Amino acid sequence: MLALGACATPEKGTPESDPSEAAASTTATDPPADDAADPGHAVAPPGDFDGTLFGDDLLVVSQDTLTEDEIAAITGVKVNGEKGVAAFTQLSYGQFTMQNRLFNIAAVDPAGYRPFTGSDNAAFQQQWDRIAGGEVAVLESLKKELPTDDDGYLTVDDQRIHVGAWSRPGVDGVDAVVNAKWGADLGLPPRNAVLINTGIASPQVVRAKIEKAVGVKTYAISNLDIVAQRGLDLDTFQNVVPVGAFRDAVGVFRYTAIGGGRIAPDPAWVRSHIVKEAVPILGVVTCNKYMMPQLKAALQEVVRRGLENEIRRDQYAGCYYPRFIAGSTQLSNHSFGLALDLNVPGNQRGTVGDMNREVVAIFKYWGFAWGGDWAYTDPMHFELHKIVNPG
Repeated sequence: MLALGACATPEKGTPESDPSEAAASTTATDPPADDAADPGHAVAPPGDFDGTLFGDDLLVVSQDTLTEDEIAAITGVKVNGEKGVAAFTQLSYGQFTMQNRLFNIAAVDPAGYRPFTGSDNAAFQQQWDRIAGGEVAVLESLKKELPTDDDGYLTVDDQRIHVGAWSRPGVDGVDAVVNAKWGADLGLPPRNAVLINTGIASPQVVRAKIEKAVGVKTYAISNLDIVAQRGLDLDTFQNVVPVGAFRDAVGVFRYTAIGGGRIAPDPAWVRSHIVKEAVPILGVVTCNKYMMPQLKAALQEVVRRGLENEIRRDQYAGCYYPRFIAGSTQLSNHSFGLALDLNVPGNQRGTVGDMNREVVAIFKYWGFAWGGDWAYTDPMHFELHKIVNPG
């Protein structure tokens, strides 16, 4: 399944770049003590920027590593007898979750990826050296949504990565960039995406050619230019490829935006992941089947400790809600059935809330994150943070 996105317009076209993987920025954090901040995740430095720039016109994303035949089909399309792909680079691409939001992360080769990120980003040498040295570059606009700890580290799927640079927008649909070594440790499918510059050809025309070449039934197609600038492309499948533990619980989540903030997940995904089961205290709930064992274990422990009255069944607001976070085009973990809201009236967003802290500790023990810990609190909200075995 592939997601195909249109991004920006080219700045300068030259022949194909070598397949690769990385991110962008204009503000570096304090310099690392060594040449490489994380030698265990360092790759070869990219060298000086040579001035080559491409437009980030299309992004093609698959759930798995793209084969040579798939790459050839995608990058070999022609428009009026001429090449439709002027330059491309391969990367690894997926999503991670933080504070009930999904963020897009790319693992790249700094040298091959930087020409697609715009002139300011591409020329910012320190940023690319930091990515090569094992650090992450994050969009500066996401400082509040992706908070770091006191030492400047961002936690992605329980892995701490030092933020080496806060960047201006580069490639549409990419919030954070790391190198390929980090991509492997984060569980990103290796080289499952291709970033494309279409040169003088229309990205929309090239997109249609790629759709025809790879088959719409096999590949989920999305338009990142529309996502970034005008809301989602309605009636078109989008792809989510989570990293780490969520890859097991979500797999590849395909959905269509249907207006009004709602989405329609692929029915096959719903059948294979969403179940109705009876759990302690709450009765029958509809959630992701991978979360059910931990949810039951947490609620059983609440009962065992005599705290069942601390969770009000009549104030439970549900688990599986296939829709966007209000006012955005970002999916919450409710879309996957991996979150639930408890004791809603006394635990509104932005408040301390009255959730019993022993109940909170039990849920944390069983692998849940609590919204009351977030920078902008949501104390009614619990979401799956990691998969643990109740057995």
